[in-house]
Amino acid sequence: LAKLRPFSFTFTDSLDYCLAQLQRGIEPGLGKALLALRTQHIKKTGGIAHFRIHGGLAPLLGILSGSPRPRRTLDLALSILGNCCTEEGTRTQVRELGGIPPLVIILKSLAVESILNRTARALGNLAIDSENCQAIHEAGAVPQLIQVLTRSQDSECLQSVIRAIRYLADTPAHRLVLTQQGAVRPIVERLASSLEDGPLIAAAVRTLLELSKGCSHDCAEQLSLGGGIAPLVALASHEKQVVQESAVAVLANLCLQGMLRPAIGNAGGVELLVGEIQRRRGTGAPGPSLHPLVKALCLLCCEAVNRSRVRETGGLELLLSLLRDRCHSYLHARVVVAFVAFFYDEKALEMLQAGGLVPLLVGRLAAQSQWAGRKQVEEEEEREYEKDAASFDFPAEGRRGEQALTGAESSSFQSLRSWLVSEGYISSPGDLSPQWSPDGVFPLPEVSSPWLSLALPLSFSPHVGDPDLHAPEAPALLLLSRFSQAEDPSRSLVTPDTLQGLLRYVTGSPSPSSRCLRLLHRLTCNPACLEAFVRSHGPSLIRSWLILGDILIYPDCWLLFSPVREALLMNLCVQAESPFGVGLLTHMLLSGCESDQASAALALPLICRKDLVCRKLLVGLSGLRILLGVLARDHDPHLIFYTSDVLSRLLSSPAPSPPSFSPPALKRPRLDSSQPCRYSHMVAEGGVDLFFQLDSGRRVPAVRQVISDASEVFRAMLSGGFAESSHTTVMLHDVSPEPFLALTHFLHGCRGRACQVLGTPFPLALAEEILVVAEQYLLPDLQALVDEALCQDSLCPGTLGEVYRLAERQNRPRLLRDCVASIFIREGSTSSHRAAALAELLRSAADPSGLAAKLLAVVLESPWGSGSEGQLS
Repeated sequence: LAKLRPFSFTFTDSLDYCLAQLQRGIEPGLGKALLALRTQHIKKTGGIAHFRIHGGLAPLLGILSGSPRPRRTLDLALSILGNCCTEEGTRTQVRELGGIPPLVIILKSLAVESILNRTARALGNLAIDSENCQAIHEAGAVPQLIQVLTRSQDSECLQSVIRAIRYLADTPAHRLVLTQQGAVRPIVERLASSLEDGPLIAAAVRTLLELSKGCSHDCAEQLSLGGGIAPLVALASHEKQVVQESAVAVLANLCLQGMLRPAIGNAGGVELLVGEIQRRRGTGAPGPSLHPLVKALCLLCCEAVNRSRVRETGGLELLLSLLRDRCHSYLHARVVVAFVAFFYDEKALEMLQAGGLVPLLVGRLAAQSQWAGRKQVEEEEEREYEKDAASFDFPAEGRRGEQALTGAESSSFQSLRSWLVSEGYISSPGDLSPQWSPDGVFPLPEVSSPWLSLALPLSFSPHVGDPDLHAPEAPALLLLSRFSQAEDPSRSLVTPDTLQGLLRYVTGSPSPSSRCLRLLHRLTCNPACLEAFVRSHGPSLIRSWLILGDILIYPDCWLLFSPVREALLMNLCVQAESPFGVGLLTHMLLSGCESDQASAALALPLICRKDLVCRKLLVGLSGLRILLGVLARDHDPHLIFYTSDVLSRLLSSPAPSPPSFSPPALKRPRLDSSQPCRYSHMVAEGGVDLFFQLDSGRRVPAVRQVISDASEVFRAMLSGGFAESSHTTVMLHDVSPEPFLALTHFLHGCRGRACQVLGTPFPLALAEEILVVAEQYLLPDLQALVDEALCQDSLCPGTLGEVYRLAERQNRPRLLRDCVASIFIREGSTSSHRAAALAELLRSAADPSGLAAKLLAVVLESPWGSGSEGQLS
């Protein structure tokens, strides 16, 4: 009990007493009440709300807006107001009570650091709400805050002012107002001069992060004049994470302005961004956190001084890895645009090409149809300032004109212009101005050469406002076009996947760019690409996508490119029929590996229009035999399609009817529709004098003399020294009724469609049984008749393979050949139908090499194979 202190009570312990003193507003009780409110009542749990609910805000604001007060009174009142404004309810009530304008008046009229500090703090807390923020702007607080910022030397006051400005930069419009009134430069200057003041630095960097969003020209100019680039780069390695991340984010925002990017690069910004992106990816940071940094790195590629740094610090490899990563697909369009900036950088282009850029670009083209409805990633304010992100290498139109007048030209531009002159695309160096850039198009020259006149529709855009330059796929096509201008672009561009991707874009896009066809034209005209085209099955790819049209998705594309779709194959023909081309193809057939030999054989019918040369290479050098051998072992669907198309071309002939593969009539009985069922007629007339008893118990009637005359086996059985010669019923074993009945009809002379057995289509199982019985009783004519019936009724999709297997089992060479030939002579069949039929045979054949031999025989027995004057279609 001795330790207990006596209870003491003062009037200021009562909230009602303190509120009453506020209402009176008379010293000295007012000062004591304010002190008690700040140190006791406001700090309690729920104290701010209790103070507000009991009407404390109105008299508090009255003290701030009334007659002049002592400094201590204002300090206490402003401190209480600032604390109360940390709650949303208070912020709303202060605005409704008109408490914002008095605060602005205090800023304007008093120069006491502590009062300015607390006023700025209260305004900053109020500005957390958007409506308050608008009211503070309308009350004219911004110029007063900036004035305090430029004059004050107190760190806490500066922190409060800078924090208030950060909250006032809540919208693009407010950020623009702040920068136009000069808020950025004094903050930057404080940043540069106060690197040892940690709290002030943190406040300044966080505020600059808000002000630099969508970085306007005014913001960039003030930051540059204030010397803020170097300090920001230095702060990117600050010990505090919030300062470090904010500084990096500010630098990323600043990259939107072209005027700042050279300075950012000179200060080490490129290395910083590359390292930070790599670090965040390594730690598994979420994708959205990388977006602004990658965007900044891409924008840094716009200037030549930074491109070299990007290349040397591993930036190209980093961007390529992002382009390969599907988790960062929202960045891919921007990365591709960044690569376009390296259009004339040969070293960078080699690195990109070696790193696998081409397949990635082609993959984007294949997905072009999805881009039409793609939402823009950039926010509205970013699009507003997008014009300022242009390269600062040419900051003004006047400088470009001066450069053109003085004749200053880069070596890369001179190299490009020399190439255009050498290729005949321009007639003289003056046809191409140094002002040309990848974003423009070539002028349309007048060229008298017939060959170049054919190339013109494919090589040039018709007018300067070519709409495809602004299409989503334009950057990818521009880079691919640049790669195609290399001396030997075949290693990356002339591959099966790349060619198929380009052709899929041309035929599958609702509005394809003509640039893609111009690119393909350039490749097909390049002799260095011929071997790669042949190896990649390029001629077949071009023909199947652009000429056959079986794979077209948008038929309108067929009409759009109809004037030029065959020009690509014509280009390859010109290359192949030159001495170089003939030598190349001959070398591939003689010395190449088996796949090269097969590829050469597959290409020859499409790119060699001279029959003599084509026949010599395909037959004399066994190119066709090798191709068919590879096909028999490799059932690749594309190879099947291409080979069936090539064989169809070889077998085509100018004759009015397709080549016949049927044997002479005398050697092969025909199913004559005019002949009746002779067997039924004989049985009906009662001429039967013999019965065959089968294992099933069925008795088959016959005429002994007719059967003996028709079959040597039955003649020996029924007319010789065998016991059956004297029997009227002859027992036959191991013979089924259905095939024997067909044999009986045949022996009695039935050949016509009117025959109830031989005149109807045979099920394949029955046909095979008939062939077995005919072999047993030495009836080759019956076998030939079954062959013909199968050819007429069963050589169609679904049963073709079964007929071929049957012919293999029964060793029917003619039927095997007919199965193969039927693929190419069926009327109305398309290239897809022929490929499907060939695939069915390949799946069904028990002896693939035998099938290859039959295919070869069909070709060699055709007019083309026999050396006739038939020309390839």
